[in-house]
Amino acid sequence: MKGTLYLIPTPIDERNVLSPDAFALLENACKNEADKSVFVVEDHRPGRRKWIRFGLPREFIDGFILYNEQNYQDSCEQLISHLLSGKNVYLMSDAGLPAFCDPGRLLVQRSHDRKIRVTATSFGNSVILALALSGFNHDQFFFLGFPPRKTEERLNFLTNAAEHDCTSVMMDTPYRLNKLLSELASIENNLKLHREYFLALDLNKESELLIRGSLAHLLRVLPPSLKSEFVLCCAANT
Repeated sequence: MKGTLYLIPTPIDERNVLSPDAFALLENACKNEADKSVFVVEDHRPGRRKWIRFGLPREFIDGFILYNEQNYQDSCEQLISHLLSGKNVYLMSDAGLPAFCDPGRLLVQRSHDRKIRVTATSFGNSVILALALSGFNHDQFFFLGFPPRKTEERLNFLTNAAEHDCTSVMMDTPYRLNKLLSELASIENNLKLHREYFLALDLNKESELLIRGSLAHLLRVLPPSLKSEFVLCCAANT
C-alpha cells in the first residue's frame, strides 16, 4: 500500500491557530501513526515555532524533513520513496497553502505520476486548492469562470478555453459536469488537441474525488449521473 501526500495549509500570520481538521490529522499522525508519518517543513525555525504554537508534540521536531527552493529536487525523490513504501507525508510551508506557487508543486506532480494519493486539509478557496492539488505548472494561469449557457456562446467559450496556452481553470453547475467534459472532448477531437486535465470534486468533503488525466479518462471513470461541486483545471499546452 502506498502512502498519502497531505498538503497542510497554515496561517499566514503568527496569531491564528491551525484549522481543527489539520490539527486532528497531525495529532493522530503523531500519536497513533508515528512509525508511518513523515513531517515536512520549509524551514526549521518557523516550522518549529509554528508547530509548538499549534500545540503539537515537541518530540517530533527533530525529525522534520526540509523541503524548499534550495533542496527540493533531492528531497522530492526522498519523499516519493517514503510514499511508495507506505508512509504518509505531511507537507507544510512556512505560511499558506503548500504546492501553490512553490516547490511543493513538483512533489504533487511526481506523486500523481506514481499514482500516489494527494489531498489537503481545509482551505477556503476551491480554485487555488484545486491548482495546488493538480500539480500542473501554474506560474501563470487563467480563471475562466463559468461557461455561458447559450449554445453558440458556450461553444466559442469552450473552444477558446481548449486552445489556451496557459493552465486554465473553469467551473460549472454540478448537473452539467458530464456535459462539459463531453463538449470539451468533442472540441479537442476536432482541433486535434491532447490536453491533460485535473478534476476536483467535493473538495475537503468525505466524498472528495480527485482525477487527473485526459478527458477520455475522466469520462470513462466518472459515473454518468454524478452531480458534484467541481473545479476543472486544464494543464498548459506544451
